[in-house]
Amino acid sequence: MARNAEEAPVSSSNRRIRVAVLPGDGIGRETVPQAVKALNAAAAGRLEVDLAEGEIGWSAVQSTGEALPRATIDLIDRSDAILFGAIGGPEYEAWKRTNPRGSPLLRLRQDMRLFANLRPITLFPELENASTLKPEVIRGLDLLIIRELNGDIYFGEPRGLVSREPGARESINTMRYTEGQIRQVAHAAFRAARGRRRRLCSVDKANVLETMVLWRDVVTEVGREYPDVELTHLFVDAAAMELVRHPTRFDVIVTGNMFGDILSDEAAMLTGSLGMLPSASIGTGSKGLFEPIHGSAPDIAGQDLANPIAAILSAALMFRHAFDMEEEARRIEAGVRRVLADGLRTGDIMEPGATRVGTRGMGDAVARAIAAAA
Repeated sequence: MARNAEEAPVSSSNRRIRVAVLPGDGIGRETVPQAVKALNAAAAGRLEVDLAEGEIGWSAVQSTGEALPRATIDLIDRSDAILFGAIGGPEYEAWKRTNPRGSPLLRLRQDMRLFANLRPITLFPELENASTLKPEVIRGLDLLIIRELNGDIYFGEPRGLVSREPGARESINTMRYTEGQIRQVAHAAFRAARGRRRRLCSVDKANVLETMVLWRDVVTEVGREYPDVELTHLFVDAAAMELVRHPTRFDVIVTGNMFGDILSDEAAMLTGSLGMLPSASIGTGSKGLFEPIHGSAPDIAGQDLANPIAAILSAALMFRHAFDMEEEARRIEAGVRRVLADGLRTGDIMEPGATRVGTRGMGDAVARAIAAAA
């Protein structure tokens, strides 16, 4: 997890960082190499970067028979941070049905005690017209969604198929939270709000779900320790509506695992595309996992069509949250903005008058912009 705000950032001069690179499946194998280009451009002449690639997901199954092989776990153990792509696809989903070992990504989040996923929702001014919402609704958009990662319906027990009887099949999943899990992510959210505009909105469904009653109670209790932060509560359906009605009214949103998964995908479209949103999964240790929020997109994989900006911005979040290297993070973000200002677009954010480029073309352009600004 990032160090406390009052601690001075560590100088990047003569520093060495070790990054585990896990492209995974589908477009992850195309977008992550572009993030590596940006990472290297931002680090050039400033610090040593040791990159080592590992397999995860379907690509790992094909080569090792395991979705999260021992070699990848060992690589992660030797690394300071993880740059991750995506996993999934039809073959992988079919394999999982007969190999119920659990999602390797969920296993990593749990094993590494990564309890908070930070998803910044920022609109680049150059993309005001790429969103499906009117520019006057989204102009100035800058919010942060913090999603709890270790509880909720993704991990709750009991779960699984209850009855296989034809015509009467039944399955169950359990929404479950402990007070400790809620309190932990609430503190992270209040601290994040303190570093921004000091407004926190907690999203739940306390009018229907007992689990969410506990969520609201604990967040409210934690809020008393942060009198300088304004705390509000919204039911998830109201929050979903407000995100498309008045998105700029939000500063920081904290919510559970499932609601955070859904709301952040909705919020991504405010910026123009899922391909624009990075994320940082942080926890009780210093090691984090940094990934775009998009999936493996097998329908466009291998065609040089995917937008790599979310992966590139995830590398910026890695510098900021794993290494306290704010200058390198800002260099990457400035490089992205420079390229967008020059009119380069991948297909998902294409606009009239812009120049269309592919995944590699966008990655090369961002790396050049970073290097030129050095």
